[in-house]
Amino acid sequence: MIGHNIKLIKGREILDSKGYPTIEVELTTEFGVFTASVPSGTSTGKYEAKELRDGGEKYLGRGVQKAVQNINKVIAPKLIGKNPQEQQEIDNLMIKLDATPDKSNLGANALLGVSVAILKAGAAAESVPLWQWIAKLAGTKPLLPSPCLLYIEGGLHGRGDVDTQEFMVVIEDGSFHEQLRLGTETYHTLRELISKKFGKASTNVGLEGGFTPPVQGTEDVLDLIMEALKKAGIRKAKIILDVAASTFFRDGRYYFEGENLNQYGLSKFYTALCQKYPIIGIEDPFAQDDWAGFEGITQSLGQSINIIGDDVLATNIPRIEEAQKKGACNALILKPNQAGTVTETIRAAKLALDHDWDVFVKHRSGETCDAFISDLAVGLGTGWLMAGAPNRGERVAKYNRVLMIEQELKNI
Repeated sequence: MIGHNIKLIKGREILDSKGYPTIEVELTTEFGVFTASVPSGTSTGKYEAKELRDGGEKYLGRGVQKAVQNINKVIAPKLIGKNPQEQQEIDNLMIKLDATPDKSNLGANALLGVSVAILKAGAAAESVPLWQWIAKLAGTKPLLPSPCLLYIEGGLHGRGDVDTQEFMVVIEDGSFHEQLRLGTETYHTLRELISKKFGKASTNVGLEGGFTPPVQGTEDVLDLIMEALKKAGIRKAKIILDVAASTFFRDGRYYFEGENLNQYGLSKFYTALCQKYPIIGIEDPFAQDDWAGFEGITQSLGQSINIIGDDVLATNIPRIEEAQKKGACNALILKPNQAGTVTETIRAAKLALDHDWDVFVKHRSGETCDAFISDLAVGLGTGWLMAGAPNRGERVAKYNRVLMIEQELKNI
């Protein structure tokens, strides 16, 4: 139908939540103007699809004008006139235009911005909410996720001495809005607790809205969280750690919290944590090429918790397939900008779900207020959403979008 067709695609440079440039795409059909913006990571894995950055002096070399020009001069002319409901066909055309395995020619940031804008236009042409259109494309059953709320940040995201990068809490009671309410109340309780223990200046937050108190180790942080949960009256809560082990791995060793550990030593530390605290998942417990470490911990702890692959898997289908053959993970972090297109993101999620893995849809440290990943989590029915702390507008936008979807589901 000619009215569905793409009339205009335009890319532009905007700023992300870290104050660095990223891409926004504007796509026009007769149904309206649809925008999409692209996030960017800090602790990025080497197997991710590659962003295209300008280099040079402007924005410390992190400009995206080259990627913007690729949208406007290379991609747009090939897509004008096409039906945005043909998501897979258009994504495959862009992949062919790029012609590299890692999107390094046109840039994964350029491809993803266009891909998500097309997805939004396709949903409008179908006259359905975005999450419902995603479910139709993927052949999945929509489901509201549990919010994995970020409370404390360390590693490359924080400012303290804690090497573990993220400490997330999942409230196990009630609906999405009830889990969000209780989790947010606990977050504020934690702020008061940190303020009393370390002073008001200690309640500063990291890149994703989690607190960065002056504590020395992972167990100190976990004790703080457990104290806050008790003070807030929360009885049913679990903890997920994002260790981001690639950030402290050098020359075959893990330099973690003042110690020089091998795989066995680090695995022993994780086992002790799981015995002491209500941990249900550990993300990137070993470095991105340490298959032996992932295989060992999946074998030893995988029956009781999620061993979640981020840098090791990178929303990359061959990497996920390899992990499944090796028995190296049992859960996937799903980040669309690691894949580069909506179609590849859906394929990665379905590959994991078909193997009975849990799938955690996750934000990046450099975010925008685009809440696309909220619709993605609901549409794919993954059951989990990691969108950061209940703090900072670009994080809260994701949780607020799920609150809206919760109402939409009631009206269907």
